[in-house]
Amino acid sequence: MPDPTHDLALRSWVETANGHADFPIQNLPLGIFSPPGGGSPRGGVAIGDMILDLTAAAPLLEGDALRAAEAAAGATLNPLFALGAGPRRALRAALSALLAEGMVKREGAAARARLEVLLHEAASCTLHLPARIGDYTDFFAGIHHATNTGRQFRPETPLLPNYKYVPVAYHGRASSVRVSGQPVRRPRGQRKPPTDPAPSFGPCRNLDYEMELGLWIGPGNALGEPIPIGRAAEHIAGFCLLNDWSARDIQAWEYQPLGPFLAKNFHTTVSPWVVTPEALAPFRIAQPPRPEGDPPPMDYLLDARDQAEGGLDIGLEVFILTRAMREQGRRPYRLSHGNARHLYWTVAQMVAHHTAGGCDLHPGDLFGSGTISAPEATGYGALLEITEGGRNPVMLPSGEARAYLADGDEVIFRAHARREGCVSIGFGECRGMILPAPGG
Repeated sequence: MPDPTHDLALRSWVETANGHADFPIQNLPLGIFSPPGGGSPRGGVAIGDMILDLTAAAPLLEGDALRAAEAAAGATLNPLFALGAGPRRALRAALSALLAEGMVKREGAAARARLEVLLHEAASCTLHLPARIGDYTDFFAGIHHATNTGRQFRPETPLLPNYKYVPVAYHGRASSVRVSGQPVRRPRGQRKPPTDPAPSFGPCRNLDYEMELGLWIGPGNALGEPIPIGRAAEHIAGFCLLNDWSARDIQAWEYQPLGPFLAKNFHTTVSPWVVTPEALAPFRIAQPPRPEGDPPPMDYLLDARDQAEGGLDIGLEVFILTRAMREQGRRPYRLSHGNARHLYWTVAQMVAHHTAGGCDLHPGDLFGSGTISAPEATGYGALLEITEGGRNPVMLPSGEARAYLADGDEVIFRAHARREGCVSIGFGECRGMILPAPGG
């Protein structure tokens, strides 16, 4: 539920936070950064164009807020994630009070000066992965994406029979997850177009992106003890943007019978800031009702509260910036704009299903939602959908055409949660530029 930290009238003495597109005081996302000059990685909070050093701010805190800040003092947020929602909420409330305009009015300019020295310009800092990722699972919860892609291969039955019964997922590769801004090397693998008599090995020809939400796990569970759906939300530490880069030609040849392998394991990009469940509280919505005739979720996936507020109203945008566009001084071109409300399964259902067989989750584990597409073509979350499998390339303002990504292309994800009567909050960018395959 919304609380005073979401107040529409709340303003910060950090001037760049007021009206900031992503990081107003109503957001306060968590991350790991290194300050200018090469300091060691440590926990921080984004506020406007600045980052507040949590380690340095810890002496100003007490109780659960102090515990949370101390847990974020190292190079990962895993210890903070492990503490659960209580200390995280306490930290959020304490930081909101310290960064609010009212603090200066109550305690004077000297108190502000003590905090100002703990702020660093974000543009001068280095951002890191928020957590040490033990395991990464990618779901397939975007039903419009699943339908659009399935239709290209099975026009009569685009969705397989299990889709509306089970939150489908595959086990991804945690070691190749990287933070936004790091380049993406075009992968190599086996490819076999339908017209070729045998597969060949070489660079991916059909490189694609997938717009997804990332989900960070907080407290885990013991092996053999499933997390019930009614308590699944307690195990969610926060959200980010996630690009599940996909080598479509490699994927088409290798995915049967066991699913994605080299087509997905070469690189996954995540945005650096963890937007907490508390920050997103005003943007919770009811899970959209299932179409008539769809089976209801099984009992272990069904919870009245989750159905009433387990959906997320988050606008999602995908942009492309090619080498030619950069040389021409052009701005990134928007390829699509969708919304997380179109997910068929809630994040709580993903957690409950993942552990239903006894699998243990751990703090810092990462989930991908699966590609999120809108019902309309303007909201498709991958080039595979936008170009209909490469048959209808998209035309760019530079005069270029793209069926799939070229070397030098940069893909940029942005997301914002908006609601009347609330200050909108954002996720920051999730971006990566394509480099040629090894060896050119």
